[in-house]
Amino acid sequence: MNPQEIKEFLKSIKDTDIEELQYESNGDSFYFKKNEVEAYVPEVKQAAAVKEIPVEVKSTLVSIKSTMVGTFSSAPSNDRPPFVREGMDIEVGQKVGHIEAMKIIKDVISRVKGKVVKVKVSNGEFVEYGQELFSVDTSK
Repeated sequence: MNPQEIKEFLKSIKDTDIEELQYESNGDSFYFKKNEVEAYVPEVKQAAAVKEIPVEVKSTLVSIKSTMVGTFSSAPSNDRPPFVREGMDIEVGQKVGHIEAMKIIKDVISRVKGKVVKVKVSNGEFVEYGQELFSVDTSK
């Protein structure tokens, strides 16, 4: 999918109730979340005839946010090391924590690749929906 196709696709879903979207096809993928500054688009494979479009990058810091209300856990158990620490490199799809609510545990998965700059919550802390859990520098 070239940049123009991605732009047209995003325009087409702009006025829908879709809030979050992950697209993968033929080795290409992108992640989009409405009403957020955060968006991750991996390398787009350009055909030789396609002219590159300059992209303005405002910030390389991206937030990983809570997708539910509950108790945040930074490690699989109290006697194990945390999933990630400040300064660690993370990959797309990597588990960075989990949140428990009413005996239901949901993994917190990174949708970006980069370096964890700041861990914003501590183990056992109650978190709200949309609360920032990690700041990640995606410039690397």
